[in-house]
Amino acid sequence: MILVVNKYLLGKGFKGVSIWPFVILKHQWLKNDRLFINHERIHLRQQLELLLIFFYLWYFTEFVIGLCKFGSAYKAYLNISFEREAYKMETDGDYLSRRKFWAFLNYL
Repeated sequence: MILVVNKYLLGKGFKGVSIWPFVILKHQWLKNDRLFINHERIHLRQQLELLLIFFYLWYFTEFVIGLCKFGSAYKAYLNISFEREAYKMETDGDYLSRRKFWAFLNYL
């Protein structure tokens, strides 16, 4: 994981984004936010499992389906299986050591 701090690379409303192997952060202090970093580490694992390109295709597909279903970009985002897993498990610092392969499928 390579942490990069650059507020200009992120859109309004984003604190950070994972694009393997980078985690781009809007603010320097986010480097010390254990929950946020763990959340992004979970995304990095998901990305590797799906060989990067399939992660982004799946993510985008779930987002579009959620946008149609909920009529809200924020609700669509929160209902993406990758986000549901990351938000639920971000408080567990040991989660990645015992996480099963393709665990995000439990959050569909």
